[in-house]
Amino acid sequence: MEVLGIIIGLIILMGLAYMGYSIIWVAPVAAGFVAWTGGLNLLDAYTGVYMSGLVGFLQTWFPVFMLSSIFGKLMEDTGMARSIALTLSKLLGEKRAILGVFISAAVLTYGGISLFVVVFAVYPLALSLFRQANLPRRLIPATIALGAFTFTMTALPGTPQIQNLIPMPYFFTTPTAAPIMGIAAALVMAVGGYFYLMWRQNQLINKGELFDEPKDNTVVEVSDEVPNVFLSLIPLLSVLITLNILEWNIVVSLLAGIILILLLSLPRIRHIGVTNSVNVGAKGSVTAILNTSAAVGFGTTVQAVPGFAILTSALMSIPGNPLVSLSVAINLLAGATGSASGGMGIALEALGEQYYNLSQTSGISPEAFHRVASISSGGLDVLPHNGAVLTLLTITGLSHKDSYVDIAVVAIVIPVLSVVVAIILASMGLY
Repeated sequence: MEVLGIIIGLIILMGLAYMGYSIIWVAPVAAGFVAWTGGLNLLDAYTGVYMSGLVGFLQTWFPVFMLSSIFGKLMEDTGMARSIALTLSKLLGEKRAILGVFISAAVLTYGGISLFVVVFAVYPLALSLFRQANLPRRLIPATIALGAFTFTMTALPGTPQIQNLIPMPYFFTTPTAAPIMGIAAALVMAVGGYFYLMWRQNQLINKGELFDEPKDNTVVEVSDEVPNVFLSLIPLLSVLITLNILEWNIVVSLLAGIILILLLSLPRIRHIGVTNSVNVGAKGSVTAILNTSAAVGFGTTVQAVPGFAILTSALMSIPGNPLVSLSVAINLLAGATGSASGGMGIALEALGEQYYNLSQTSGISPEAFHRVASISSGGLDVLPHNGAVLTLLTITGLSHKDSYVDIAVVAIVIPVLSVVVAIILASMGLY
C-alpha cells in the first residue's frame, strides 16, 4: 500500500503539474497523499518532514538562485547579453541563422545567465535573423532550446547553471566533474541537435514553408546600440574563471560578476535603472527556488514512508551499471515535475546517500555519478508542461502544435541518447 501511495502521489504531482497548476501547492498535496497512505500523521508530516526538506534546500541554494537571477537580469538590461548575441550572429552571417541563434543562446547560458533571461535576450535577434534568411519561424523555439536547455545547462564541465551544481554536496564533487563524459555528451547534444535542425530546415523549405510574420505583426528591431562586446564578455568569463579555475564559491563568483557588470556599465548606469533590475531579478528568483524546494519537500516525504525502502530496493536492483538506475530515476522524476532541478532534487534527496555509497563500493567515481545525474536531469524535464517550454512558446508566439516536436527532439531525445554515451564511457573508466 505504501509503494502504491508513492506511485499515486507521483501521478498526482505529474498530472496537476501538466495541467498547469503551481508545484508550490501541488507538491505538498501530493506529499500529503504519500504520507497518509504511508501511515504518517498528516500534520506532523507537513510541518516536520515536508517542511524540513523544503527549508533545507532553500537554505542551501537561495543565494545562488537569487544572485544568478540578478546577474542575468543585469546582463539583459545593460544590453550586454544582446551585444554578445548580436556580435556572434554578425560573425556567422544571416545564411547561418540557426547556427547564430543556437551559439548565442549557448554562450549566454554557459556564462551563467538563466534560461528564462536567455529566451528574452535571444528571441528578438532570432526573429530578425530568421526573417532575413527567410527560414520557417516555427524552428526558432527549438533553436533557442538547443542552445539554452541542453548541453550548456547540464553537460559542459564547469557550467554555473544550477543543474550542474546541485549534485556537488551529494557526491562531494566540483562543477568540472567527469570532464570526458561531459564533453562527449555535450558533443552528442550540440552536433546532433544542430544537424537535426538543419535537416528540418531543408525539409520544411522543400515543402514550401518559409518565414511567416507573427500574428500580431510585431516587427522586432535589433538595435546596434549596445555595449562593446569584449566588455560584455568580461562578467561571463569572470564567473567561469573564478568558479572553475580559482575555485571560488559560486556565491562569490556571481557577486564578482554582478559587481563587474555595474562597474563596466557606469557610463550608462543612469539610463539602466539598476535598482529596478536588481529588484526584478531578486523577485524572479523566489518562484524558481520555491518550485524546486517544494519538489524536494515531496522527495523528503517519500523518503520518510515505509514503502520507500521497497522502492529503493527495486530501483537499486536494476541489473548492470548503477548509473543506469540513477539516470532512470532522475529522468522520470524530472518528467513528473516538469523541472530538471526539481526532479534531480527529489531523486538526490531521497537516494543521493545510497548512490554515493555505491560509488565507494562499485569502483565508479563519484564524479561519474555527478555527471550522469546532471545530464539526466535535462532529458524528460522538457515535457509539454515544463515552465521554460511554456515561456519559450509564449514569447515566440507559437504553439505546442507548431514547434513542440522539434523541441522534443533536440531537448529530450538527443540528450537521453547522450546519457547512454556518458554511461558507456564511465563503464570504460573514462571520466
